Amino acid sequence: MKLTKTQRLILFSLGQFYQTINQSLEQKPLKLETSKITFIELLLQSGLITTQERALYKNLETLESKKLIEYENRMIKFTDAGLKILQKINKEIKQFVDVEIYFKENKKTKRKLQTVIVR
Repeated sequence: MKLTKTQRLILFSLGQFYQTINQSLEQKPLKLETSKITFIELLLQSGLITTQERALYKNLETLESKKLIEYENRMIKFTDAGLKILQKINKEIKQFVDVEIYFKENKKTKRKLQTVIVR
């Protein structure tokens, strides 16, 4: 299933949001969910997604028509297919984050690094 970059970003954002708000409830049989309008307002306030409000609505509708999310009592829920795609996105992003962490740790190499002054 082909998703646009914005749709993947919205799915990832929803997954991260749910992971964050449910983190303290992992040991309890509770799960927090959010409504479409609340999630859209959160994305717009963050400034991380630059699309307009109407475009976010359309992207969420597209994700619903592709059966990646669904609504139950006006609350957004992931479908099984949506969770699978979210796992693929998380796996892909994890590789990039792992590379960043590796180079930030400043592990010493066996060879001496050659430095050059560039003007």
